[in-house]
Amino acid sequence: MSEFLFYMIIFLANIIQGITGFAGTILAMPFSVPIVGYEVAKPVLNVLGILAGIYVVAGNYRQINFAQLKKICIYMGIGILAGIGVKHLAAGHENLLYGMLGIFVLLIGGKGLLECVTRRKKKKEYTRGAGALLLFAGIVHGMFVCGGPLVVGYLSGCTKDREEFRRTISAVWIILNSMILVSDLLAGYYTADTIRIQAVAVLFLFGGMFVGSVLYKRMSQQVFMVLTYLLLCISGLSLIVRK
Repeated sequence: MSEFLFYMIIFLANIIQGITGFAGTILAMPFSVPIVGYEVAKPVLNVLGILAGIYVVAGNYRQINFAQLKKICIYMGIGILAGIGVKHLAAGHENLLYGMLGIFVLLIGGKGLLECVTRRKKKKEYTRGAGALLLFAGIVHGMFVCGGPLVVGYLSGCTKDREEFRRTISAVWIILNSMILVSDLLAGYYTADTIRIQAVAVLFLFGGMFVGSVLYKRMSQQVFMVLTYLLLCISGLSLIVRK
């Protein structure tokens, strides 16, 4: 039953991923950790992030903003290495990590929901402190594979339309999650059971991405962004109050 719930979380989270180009992992991770554990959720969701990125980018890689892709990957790549180091130092203190993730997710969800409800306009481009922002996003991504919302705040002001944004951010996950994959392999996260769960999870990933791609063409993205941030708030709270 726990595995089935994990697969359904992956399916529903990746409907949002198919619409927005992000949020699949950060929605799935807080709900998945209590069900299957960090050492299963992180490697499985990380690989699914790579495959989700390929799914979006394969449609038209020419719409990728390669200048921004290079900048993001350099800064976040450094941050990811730091985040992996922090995760290893915190081994044995999983409840502390869950609490940190819950607070982070809750803050991101609350901020995003406020922007959606008040319809505040984002700045045209994030230039001040962009390097520090991306470094921190990399640290969070290295620890939890959840750095997406921070990158969204930066990249949304640096791309000309939502197609360029969607494909560029998907290309980011292909590159950066591949770094985390190497770390997970070296850490021994991939047992026979994890590989089995990974193989089944891929089917639910592509099912969700397909539904999301269809909805992306037919429905308002605003509605789904509000839903995404609401779910983030709920999932963040669930991690903070978990025993």
